[in-house]
Amino acid sequence: MVVLATKIYVQGDARSRALDSLRSLVANEVGELEVAIEIELRDDGFPDVTIEGEDAVVARNVLREEWGEIVPELEAGETYVGTLESWDEDGFVLDAGQPVRIPATEFGLGPGSPTQIRERFGLVQHLPMQFVYREDGSSRLADEERDRLYDWSRGNGRMNVNSATRAEVRATLNRAGHAQDYVTVERLGLLEQSVICTEDTDPPGLLASVGGYLPAELRCVVP
Repeated sequence: MVVLATKIYVQGDARSRALDSLRSLVANEVGELEVAIEIELRDDGFPDVTIEGEDAVVARNVLREEWGEIVPELEAGETYVGTLESWDEDGFVLDAGQPVRIPATEFGLGPGSPTQIRERFGLVQHLPMQFVYREDGSSRLADEERDRLYDWSRGNGRMNVNSATRAEVRATLNRAGHAQDYVTVERLGLLEQSVICTEDTDPPGLLASVGGYLPAELRCVVP
């Protein structure tokens, strides 16, 4: 069994589409292995993947590497993945199967309040983020996470989206007439995507244009 560190928090038809998308993605990742897969949602929205078969150990490791894993107990000094649950003037709270507070002093992302950091780096709610756990409440963002966010602030701009699968975001962009305005849609989590803009595309302008088509939170990253 592997509990994937990405949430399904949408409802109705969107929930069914998200589950179907996850099943397809998992099948693509482990499809050549001798395993049987069953996916159920926990009450907290994290997918619980039961894996049986000759290659079960390999398949579990593949999924852990791709999605991160929610584990029953966190060990000090180890790196985990949690989803961005909430924020306040003191820091972020990640959901890693239990609430993990990241104080603003442990972001390592430059000056600014948590709200300003969220705006600057385009952090949408439920975004999976890597952190290093500490038992005293001073867990920090992992070096790999800091590097990833700083990379976002370089090069072309981005528009980050939650509450939609990668296919849904791509279809919306194309339907809204923006097929030539982005390079690709990078999957950050099952329902969290990053639209990488072309050099000539203005991320805030793209957001203003497609915001009405996506019932989602959208945040820009402007280099």
